Amino acid sequence: MNANNIEMTEEEKRLEAARDGTAPWRLWGPYLSERQWGTVREDYSPYGTAWDYFPHDHARSRAYRWGEDGIAGISDDKQLLCFALTLWNGCDPILKERLFGLTANEGNHGEDVKEYYFYVDNVPSHAYMKYLYKYPQGAYPYNDLVETNRKRNRYEFEYELLDTGIFNNDRYYDVFIEYAKVAPDDLLIQITVANRGPETATLHLLPTLWFRNTWSWKFGSEKPSITIDKKTDHMQVLKASHSNLGDYWLYCDDPDAILFTENETNKQRLFHVSNDSPYVKDGINEYIVHGRHDAVNPGNRGTKAAVHYQLQIGGGESKVINLRLSKNSGLSHPFDTDFDDSFAQRIKEADSFYQRITPGPLPDDMRKVQRNAFAGLLWNKQCYHFNVHDWLEGDPAQPPPPQERKEGRNCHWSFLDAYDIFSMPDKWEFPWFAAWDLSFQATSLAIIDPEFAKNQLFLLTHSWYISAQGQLPAYEWSFSDVNPPVQAWAALRVYHLEHEIYGRKDRAFLERMFQKLVMNFTWWVNKKDVDGRNIFEGGFLGLDNIGAFDRTLGPPTGGMLMQPDATGWMGMYCLMLLEMALALAEENKVYEDMATTFFEHFVSIADAINNVTGLREGLWDNEKGFYYGLLQTPQGKFWTMYQDNFIGIIPLFAIASHELLQPGKIFPNYRERFLWFVKNRSKMVETIAALDPQGSKERILLSFADFTKLSKMLKKILDEDQFLSPYGIRAVSKIHSQHPFIIKFGDKLFKLDYEPAESTTTLFGGNSNWRGPIWFPLNFLLVETLKRFHYYYGDEFKVECPVGSGKMVTLWEVANELSCRLINIFLKDKNGRRPVYGGLEKFQNDPHWRDCIFFHEYYHGDNGAGLGASNQTGWSALVANLIHSYSRHESKKSPQELEQEFLGYV
Repeated sequence: MNANNIEMTEEEKRLEAARDGTAPWRLWGPYLSERQWGTVREDYSPYGTAWDYFPHDHARSRAYRWGEDGIAGISDDKQLLCFALTLWNGCDPILKERLFGLTANEGNHGEDVKEYYFYVDNVPSHAYMKYLYKYPQGAYPYNDLVETNRKRNRYEFEYELLDTGIFNNDRYYDVFIEYAKVAPDDLLIQITVANRGPETATLHLLPTLWFRNTWSWKFGSEKPSITIDKKTDHMQVLKASHSNLGDYWLYCDDPDAILFTENETNKQRLFHVSNDSPYVKDGINEYIVHGRHDAVNPGNRGTKAAVHYQLQIGGGESKVINLRLSKNSGLSHPFDTDFDDSFAQRIKEADSFYQRITPGPLPDDMRKVQRNAFAGLLWNKQCYHFNVHDWLEGDPAQPPPPQERKEGRNCHWSFLDAYDIFSMPDKWEFPWFAAWDLSFQATSLAIIDPEFAKNQLFLLTHSWYISAQGQLPAYEWSFSDVNPPVQAWAALRVYHLEHEIYGRKDRAFLERMFQKLVMNFTWWVNKKDVDGRNIFEGGFLGLDNIGAFDRTLGPPTGGMLMQPDATGWMGMYCLMLLEMALALAEENKVYEDMATTFFEHFVSIADAINNVTGLREGLWDNEKGFYYGLLQTPQGKFWTMYQDNFIGIIPLFAIASHELLQPGKIFPNYRERFLWFVKNRSKMVETIAALDPQGSKERILLSFADFTKLSKMLKKILDEDQFLSPYGIRAVSKIHSQHPFIIKFGDKLFKLDYEPAESTTTLFGGNSNWRGPIWFPLNFLLVETLKRFHYYYGDEFKVECPVGSGKMVTLWEVANELSCRLINIFLKDKNGRRPVYGGLEKFQNDPHWRDCIFFHEYYHGDNGAGLGASNQTGWSALVANLIHSYSRHESKKSPQELEQEFLGYV
């Protein structure tokens, strides 16, 4: 039984065993990257040209230093031993060992994976996983994709794999791979290949087992090995031996052959020097594709081995291959009837687990979307290994890196030493952690695996990640960049979700996070408030090209940009730390002092952004009813940046409400200090705190936006000619399509207009667009914010939604309306079409495609079509949270009963 006295599912029992250390169910998982080439970690160039230094063409031949990649791959949690799919259709110029895509310089809208793969299912312990890869039967059009995209400009669509005609007449394979764990170190593997074409076709299926190369970088490193341990008439068994991992056996059901080589660089091909061994990383490629029998080791030994199956598959038919990777060496019948029964059992357990997670009434399609979102989130785990000191200095057994690197990218982060399992935004386009993405990912993970979610949030606060000054690393392209400080919000939400769903209050987690985040908050105050006036800068803050110019570089002619988003995030940070302090003060009254500190800081920031005391310029424009950036020139003049974009909405996120004014309540010290402020700083407080107790719990409200400001802002936000889209809130108001914001610096004009789809600007490489599309993280925060406002104002506060409709609704109803619009991006409409697929008829109509759901990076501002990265469940998985909330609302609970779910202080 769990803490809520509900019988635990089998999956929950596995998670409990992992949590208390009795069984390491997370030892094996989908921890391989889907792209290791082109990453900062593998870049040893003088000037940081990662995409060019290690391109896709090198990946099959060059050993990676810091990680591995593969298709539908798994590894142990230190990524020592790896397993993944390899395929060849007899036509491709190379084996299909990894996913192909365009680099930032090749794509007309930046980097872009050019494959179709789907995360079908997964559970947090990874006791069951399912993945689908669609593999063409014709020659993969590598050159066509590169050349055609290079010719297209930023105003044209990307040239996609479907556009090449390679899937015409359904001449492709659906390759399903499923994993089921019998035990933490005993994995069943089933590969099903379905020929969707009309004719018999031949596929070379090569499931591949290999060791990450850990021996080529330092002298005297021990080298692991893979050998053939046993042969029978219908089975071969490989033994993989590693000094740290121990021995594993791969049982192979009736293979045609086993091919061995070494996971070592082909120096001859890449650098025109002699190889250390005749057997190198691309040896199996040379054997299969080019018939070079001398490229693989006839001695049946190596650090990389492929199990070769040559399959003849009739049109419309399927074939199944079984393997088993196990710590158990004595399995005489590894593929008996228990094999299929185990898969059936794990699938049944996964069904029970997800029904337990969201038990309320849901349409089948909505439940499928939620489960696929969770699957994508879980498949996007990755073992991330990166020691910056060793990367900067180079390895003893390798040529020294160029001296320029010592002053280049991340040179000030030499203390960062990463070797952990991370939830990634996307393992192809973003195969590295991002600080604010991780917070949203943890928020979704908390529903299904709060222990892992808490671990993810705490990771970056470890001393080998956070700087001595308190800065959190942003992402590997520049650890020094600044992401929005949403970690406190995420920690609180995870804390409350674990209590609400699982009945546990982990105060130790909350306290540890609080202590570390106070350091980070102090760094923000010291570094991003240059003149100490409580108006913050911060650069692009994860919103890339949302402004007329690159905010990372500052105003083109110098000066300082005071940002509503940076200031809004800091106000939100204050209030989340305040709520954390009060939660901790329930058992330790010392934290009341910290709560007082963050309340006072919030009041100062609110005073500044709203210009309450009139001492200096604020960011609120009362006439336009919106928050705008303020540009201070080097000459001391101020210019208002009248950009109607999401940065002006973010100050709404700074909101908290609680019931602390009544005598006799807990937190007497905090109450006393609060009342002192009300009496002695009345002008500062009156517009940012609603002090009239409201509702059954007599709440007060802390917010930048009072009743009047909120009403004015919602007239913009809920106007379909401005921010409100049929699928959420746009990043930039549609009004800028006819009336762009233009500013002149010197003789050069900078412009912000409304772009609902892919970016046409070159800012940030053109691979991201905050100029109009719908982005899930900010929409999600807005939904939560509106519900918080409703907790205070109740049903009496009504607004017109949409503006001009004459329909007056509560803020709770507005939040639900936005939630439904966001969820509907993925659901079939009355015509059976999913908005996420736009005009892609293959996805809309084909029975083998229409239920394969992508979770994109962002979505078209007018029609909801998916854009950017196609498997970016890093934050689009927040749709699972919205569905979770919808399910509970449909179970007839009132908004008040749902309150705890939405992080109101209780």
